[in-house]
Amino acid sequence: MLRSPPDYIVVEGPIGVGKTSLAKKLASTFNTDLLLEGADQNPFLERFYQNPKSAALQTQLFFLFQRVRQMEELRQGDIFRSVRVADFLIEKDRLFAQITLDDDELRLYDQIYSQMVLDAPCPDLVIYLQAPIDVLLERIIKRGIAQERMIQAEYLKKVVESYARLFHYYSASPLLIINAAEFDPVSNESDYESLLERICSITNGRHYFNPLPLKF
Repeated sequence: MLRSPPDYIVVEGPIGVGKTSLAKKLASTFNTDLLLEGADQNPFLERFYQNPKSAALQTQLFFLFQRVRQMEELRQGDIFRSVRVADFLIEKDRLFAQITLDDDELRLYDQIYSQMVLDAPCPDLVIYLQAPIDVLLERIIKRGIAQERMIQAEYLKKVVESYARLFHYYSASPLLIINAAEFDPVSNESDYESLLERICSITNGRHYFNPLPLKF
């Protein structure tokens, strides 16, 4: 029998790694609230992909305000609902700001960020999904979201490297790092059951999950 899951689970990772699909499946399994970053609600995102320098600050500030509002709703939510799942970590917002903003924009952004995220709730478990850039690009193309077709390999490389740095030093919550290149917990029930066992067994520290594909 599985132990109870952590109260607040965040699934993170670079574009195309499958974090939103996994977050949705976990929320369904635990019959709980789901917080999604809502990229499709950002009116500046398409402009950013077309011309990053012209829309980077607007794009990042929209995401920051959106995520802070969601964190506030989470903090004030139903204290009797035991589990919540999100597909974003508030720290990821500054990760993208560092990639996309120039020095003056980043200084302005940091002044706003430092004031707005002081009371953000800390996850009880962060699941960090990793995959090589070629796998991510293939998945991005396959899912066919129009604005994502403009994503370049060089930009994606910067995102992957920034996530690696973030989680190399991350210690605020228990962390489960997963090689998601061959592992498919969304479509493969055996993979998913293995993941659930790991999720419900973690109480602290840093953990690695690198399942190998079956060979016949």
